[in-house]
Amino acid sequence: MAKPHGRKTRQRVREILKSGDRQTALYQLEKIPDKQLVGHLFSHFYTPDELIKFRSVTAMGFVGKRLATQRMENARNLMRRLMWNLNDESGGIGWGSAEAMGEILGRSPALADEYASILFSFLDPKANYIDNPVLQQGVLWGVGTCITAFPDKMTPYLAGLIALFLDSEDKIKKAYAVRALASAGSQRAGRLPGYILEDTKKIQLYTGWHFEPARICDLARAGIKNRTESR
Repeated sequence: MAKPHGRKTRQRVREILKSGDRQTALYQLEKIPDKQLVGHLFSHFYTPDELIKFRSVTAMGFVGKRLATQRMENARNLMRRLMWNLNDESGGIGWGSAEAMGEILGRSPALADEYASILFSFLDPKANYIDNPVLQQGVLWGVGTCITAFPDKMTPYLAGLIALFLDSEDKIKKAYAVRALASAGSQRAGRLPGYILEDTKKIQLYTGWHFEPARICDLARAGIKNRTESR
């Protein structure tokens, strides 16, 4: 059973995550010791409230960056925990873990150099392919987030793996695939077929602290526009 002060802190984290102002929320979260904060953010990965889940992912990105700056081994332990959650042997389902990996890697060049290839491998049938449809959404979002920060990490092989989702009947997976390819400049490289430019299907896209409506064709034409604060 969770200790009373643990439940109180978890509730406080949730209330902070409900804040409409990202800077204020992150400042308040930073006052909670990272060791406690990590556990509570993990617990919110499993909430049915998609906004709280994604905000937890954003907050975990800042924790990962902070840990990497303070003591790299602690950051590596966090990455290993996220990876383990996505492993079948963990006994659970790693909701939010791939998204958090992408968010952390997008904020830490050092961690991206070490772990980006592992995140990308979750799309690779020859490696650590994840076939759960919902987790695939998370992997594509995480990959796109990492690639947005470090477009040079997009290889032709990775672009080919992502492009397989352009014909998905799942509009979220399709949109996240387009986001990843367009963010790396793959539109200019001719990797996005013309019919994607005409796809007007709309999703609610998380943009750093809020959801905004986005059409697939607009993502294809422009990639992700920087509608949030500077990373």
